[in-house]
Amino acid sequence: MSVNTGIVTDFVKAWNAMDIERVMSFFTPDAIYHNMPLDPLQGTEAIHGLIQSIAGMASEIHWTVHQIAETSGGIVMTERTDRFLMGEKWVSLPVMGSFELREGKISAWRDYFDLNQFNQQLPKS
Repeated sequence: MSVNTGIVTDFVKAWNAMDIERVMSFFTPDAIYHNMPLDPLQGTEAIHGLIQSIAGMASEIHWTVHQIAETSGGIVMTERTDRFLMGEKWVSLPVMGSFELREGKISAWRDYFDLNQFNQQLPKS
């Protein structure tokens, strides 16, 4: 396993542990996080706010990486299923992710998914 692939694998493990501070430790200060259906966020403060919000909705998080590949330029791509336990219900979302790394940290993270599919699974309030 290459260094960059190992970093992304460890990043996923931090999500599964719901260790938000560890998740945040993977980013460069000027990182970009773009959930493709939404506007991109730049910088760790903005990214932390969204990640905290996502994690705050779930009592458990489990991401399963089905495929992981790295380009010759060091970009790591993942095919995942991201699952979030919300109340008594698991919300499950197929995701394609792209990670750009610089000096051992994630400098850009883009996730491609269907926001409507996510929203339709949310527990009714």
